[in-house]
Amino acid sequence: MAVVSKKIPAPDKVAVNTALLSVSDKTGIVELARALVDKGVRLLSTGGTHKAIAAAGLAVTDVSDITGFPEIMDGRVKTLHPKVHGGLLAIRDDADHQAAMKAHDIDGIDLAVINLYPFEDVRAAGGDYPTTVENIDIGGPAMIRASAKNHAYVTILTDPADYSELLEQIDLNAGQTAYAFRQRMAAKAFARTAAYDAMISNWFAEALSIDTPRHRVIGGVLKEEMRYGENPHQKAAFYVTGEHRSGVATASLLQGKQLSYNNINDTDAAYELVAEFLPERSAACAIIKHANPCGVATGTNLLEAYKRALACDSVSAFGGIIALNQTLDAETAEEIIKLFTEVIIAPDVTEEAKAVVARKANLRLLSAGGLPDPRSAGLTAKTVSGGLLVQSRDNGMVEDLELKVVTKRSPTPQELEDMKFAFKVAKHVKSNAVVYAKDGQTAGIGAGQMSRVDSARIAGLKAEEAARALGLAEPLTRGSAVASEAFLPFADGLLSMIAAGATAVIQPGGSMRDQEVIDAANEHNVAMVFTGMRHFRH
Repeated sequence: MAVVSKKIPAPDKVAVNTALLSVSDKTGIVELARALVDKGVRLLSTGGTHKAIAAAGLAVTDVSDITGFPEIMDGRVKTLHPKVHGGLLAIRDDADHQAAMKAHDIDGIDLAVINLYPFEDVRAAGGDYPTTVENIDIGGPAMIRASAKNHAYVTILTDPADYSELLEQIDLNAGQTAYAFRQRMAAKAFARTAAYDAMISNWFAEALSIDTPRHRVIGGVLKEEMRYGENPHQKAAFYVTGEHRSGVATASLLQGKQLSYNNINDTDAAYELVAEFLPERSAACAIIKHANPCGVATGTNLLEAYKRALACDSVSAFGGIIALNQTLDAETAEEIIKLFTEVIIAPDVTEEAKAVVARKANLRLLSAGGLPDPRSAGLTAKTVSGGLLVQSRDNGMVEDLELKVVTKRSPTPQELEDMKFAFKVAKHVKSNAVVYAKDGQTAGIGAGQMSRVDSARIAGLKAEEAARALGLAEPLTRGSAVASEAFLPFADGLLSMIAAGATAVIQPGGSMRDQEVIDAANEHNVAMVFTGMRHFRH
């Protein structure tokens, strides 16, 4: 049964006479406390916050002196008391509430400054189970929610970034806060506790191997508001989940204007793809356009890798995203800036390379501080009308698979390497995906077609165009290996690949007509291996 409101109107302005300060992140707390004391505000505090404020020589009352009850159980129980929650929840203009406060000697609390135990940091640092559980805050969320619910009378702050605005409010309103400000802070407070609880619930699901919990919540923290979304009429913002994984969300923008919604989406696609190639084995470059790769290659150095990636489709690369798996150097930067490029992302950037890229003021340059781990666990989510589709990250790696040769002819060592290369790339191409590769370089990419045959044909046409642009006698698909990210349902797709010049094929297998496809491969002396794993990407 729903609780019925007495419909007592909220006052516009509320005086801040008493403040409760209890924070884990003590950034700016002493300075805030000093400013409040200067304005005549009485301070209450707990634990380490009380010690920090008292050590600064400021008058502060320990909450235990108010409740008449000491902190117990290693600090687990200190603020869960009627004199605290009564002071936060009392409706000051309700006669019954006033009577209860008087009867039980409860003083009102007008301001609560609270942030939470660092559960997210402990989890990200790989804390063991008991340590992670111990860093689940109980009293903090309870006080935040109580204060936020009673925002008609209480101001709640959960973020040090809001301390200065609070002090401005008090100065502008003669020691009071405005209702609109209290509303905004309450909304922010509930969002904070929701994200905190989401992180905890997802950790439990992960720790206990609960793949499909009854309730699934995904929380994030606003990183930046965006000018618009995928299109100018759509509103957008970028939120980070707190997942400590190198990538576009944690990268530093070294130069260039703000990244757009599409920039972030494409840069993420590019960096996740290039991370498939270990930097200690070879340099690698991926060029992305509209979330699909138009060229990927390895090389003995970044300059070679970039030139080989560009050769696959230099037309589509115009205005694209370039991702590198090693530190960007000046020589490579000099070559990259010859082409109009939206974004460059790399694990690091030399000072000399920064100076080169600076000649293109609008070119966005990102340093990610590391590469994403393609084997790492995690979740991906997609909204649908009225719901969320949530799945584990596709962290399957072709190196970890037991490849099965299904044709009479086994692939040569070079064909096998090119097969693996092509399959890594195909994992990051929109389905239906067909990728030709030769000598550690994409030779043709067909993406996002309704028919796999069409994807194979488009990739072949792209390869022919690239050959003409480079003045080659024949396209790179001649003698190449080709990957399909899902099984070939009929032999027609294979025949298109063979017509483009492929001599080896890697695919998941699993079609009812596998034997028909294998027979066609044998007929044309083409080597084929099955991976047993598909990589649909929609």
